Amino acid sequence: MTADAVIEISNVWKIFGDRPQDALRAIHDRGLTKAEVLAEFNAVVGVADVSLSVNRGEIFCIMGLSGSGKSTLVRHFNRLLEPTAGRIEIEGTDVMALGPKPLQTFRNRKIGMVFQNFALMPHRSVLDNVALPLEIRQVAKNERMRQAAAILDIVELGAWGSKFAHELSGGMQQRVGLARALAANPDVLLMDEPFSALDPLIRRQLQDEFIRLSKILKKTTVFITHDLDEAVRIGDRIAIMRDGRMVQIGTAEDIVMHPADDYVADFVAGISRLKVVHAHAVMRPIADYVAGQGALPADTLRVDEAETLSTLITMAIDDDRPILVQDGGTDVGVITRADLLRTVIEGTEVS
Repeated sequence: MTADAVIEISNVWKIFGDRPQDALRAIHDRGLTKAEVLAEFNAVVGVADVSLSVNRGEIFCIMGLSGSGKSTLVRHFNRLLEPTAGRIEIEGTDVMALGPKPLQTFRNRKIGMVFQNFALMPHRSVLDNVALPLEIRQVAKNERMRQAAAILDIVELGAWGSKFAHELSGGMQQRVGLARALAANPDVLLMDEPFSALDPLIRRQLQDEFIRLSKILKKTTVFITHDLDEAVRIGDRIAIMRDGRMVQIGTAEDIVMHPADDYVADFVAGISRLKVVHAHAVMRPIADYVAGQGALPADTLRVDEAETLSTLITMAIDDDRPILVQDGGTDVGVITRADLLRTVIEGTEVS
């Protein structure tokens, strides 16, 4: 495991069926496809040879269409599903080596999970729901109620502790679900499409709330979504799955500017590049500009390499001077109007 990695999984397979090991052996030996495995073994390949790592404090989004394997994959991290093959390591712990009791303790202390359906207990108050992980941990009642109340304040539901789930809106119930996952102060949060059942306006508000909380709590988070716009807003990095396999992992900018294949290119085709692409991805070498167009003007505009495409376009609307890109005060590249137009129209990096 690398120094910064909290989660590291290697060559994970999940095959559903009566003979998963036979099916896996046939895949390795004969190169069977997913369809051929289904036909020969009546088995479904849910996850196929996936490896990835998630860094400390990172929001790592896993996305794909329905049936891509993203939710199946995340359930292996805390062994809600047992993999057919592969290695899973979290905070230096070999999760596959844990027996029943150590695994239960590991789940309770290390991992919090937020589901798409809120899964609140209707007979418990909001405060009791949030305190449940601490109750399982056998924390004294006064202390667990104090900690639960503190978490409710963080998610701005402190005044609702005595209410029951049916008295809350869907968005409020999901915030209670998030508070419950945070109550035990886990190292890792697993969030399986937590906002997808909500109305668009409420979903966006909860995305904003989650981004705010992430900056405060700095939890390592694996966030499952089928919504690329949501992944771009929330994720530090994005992984795209298809048919159980990992197709591409990278920042939103990496994936938009350099899709790994036609599937990814189609997937990101509708994403606006204005907030995703930054100056360093658009710029060309200064020497190339000088060779083609001569010396840069003395009053050249200057921006940081992290400036967004949206801001660059705004700058170029009324000013046709080239834009000099800097990294820590050092000139590293140059951008022209033509470069910006080419990036918007083609969605590809300037060569």
